[in-house]
Amino acid sequence: MKALSATGDDGLVELVRVPEPPAGAGEVLVDVQAVSVNRGELHRLTAADAGWRPGWDFAGVVADQGTSGTAPAPGRPAPGTRVFGIADGGSWAERVAVPAARLAAVPDGLTVERAAALPTAGLTALRTLRMGGDLAGAGVLVTGAAGGVGRFAVQLARRFEAEVTAVVGRPERGEGLAALGAAEVVVGVEGVKAGFDLVLEAGGGESLREALRLVAPHGTVVSFGNSSRAATSFSVSDFYPKEASLRGFYVLNDLDGPRTADDLAYLARLVAAGELAVDIAAVDDWRDARAPLHRLRDRRLAGKAVLRVTREKQG
Repeated sequence: MKALSATGDDGLVELVRVPEPPAGAGEVLVDVQAVSVNRGELHRLTAADAGWRPGWDFAGVVADQGTSGTAPAPGRPAPGTRVFGIADGGSWAERVAVPAARLAAVPDGLTVERAAALPTAGLTALRTLRMGGDLAGAGVLVTGAAGGVGRFAVQLARRFEAEVTAVVGRPERGEGLAALGAAEVVVGVEGVKAGFDLVLEAGGGESLREALRLVAPHGTVVSFGNSSRAATSFSVSDFYPKEASLRGFYVLNDLDGPRTADDLAYLARLVAAGELAVDIAAVDDWRDARAPLHRLRDRRLAGKAVLRVTREKQG
C-alpha cells in the first residue's frame, strides 16, 4: 500500500510503498479516506529521519475486524462501517490497524474530512477542560486559541458555561473566535489581569511562564504542548504562594479504555448536530501534502489541515 513518510529534509513528506498493516487481536483494519495534521506531528516531521511515518487522526471505512477467522466481536464495528479514530502513528496511509477502543462511528451527515479533524484536537480540548473540574462560571484562558485544539477548547469551555478568554499571536488569527464563544480575544497576554481558574497552555517558553502568572489561587494550568520549542523560566516565588496546580497532558496516553470511544462519539454527535464547529482551514489531496504542511508550519493556517487519501484506479 501507499503511505506518507518523512523525507528527513525540508520536503517533509513523500508517498512511498510500505507493507500492509496486520490487524491483531482486538484491532480493526480501516481503509483510510481522510487524515488531519496536528502540530505535534509537524514538529516531529521537521526533525525526523527519512522513513519515519506520521499520523494520528484518520477517518474511513472498516475493512476487517481483525478477528482471525473467529465470529465478529460484539460491539465492534462491522466491515463497511464509516469510522474515525486515533492511532499511535502511521495513519497517513491507505490502511491503518488500530484497537477497536480507539474508534467511533461517523454519524450520518458528518463528512469523513470533518471526522478526521476531530480525534487528537477534540480529545485534547475535552480532556484538558475536564482537568479544571466544574467550569460553570469559571474563568478559562486558552492560549493558541486559533489552532485546532484551541478552537475546540473555546467552544467546549463555553458549552460548559465558562467565561473564555482566547489568546492569539496576531489579530487576523483571532477572527471568528468570538462567534465560537470567546468572551474576549486578545493578542498576547500583556495587560491581561491574573485570576483564571483554568489555563490551557500549548506554547511553552514565555507563554507557559505567563500562564503560571495568570492562574488564580488554587487554579490549574494544563500544559499540553510546546509549540515555541523553548525552555521555560519563571519565578517560583510568584507561583507557589497561590497553591495552584501545574499539570501535564499527553493525548496518546490512556487511549485504550472504553472512555475514548465514548468521547469520540460525543464529539461527533455535537458536530453532526451543529453544536460544535470544525474549522478546517485547508483540504488537500495527500499527493500534494507538502504545501499545506509548509503553510501550517509557517502559521499561515488557522484551524485544521485535512488530507484526502486518494487511491489509484485499478485496471
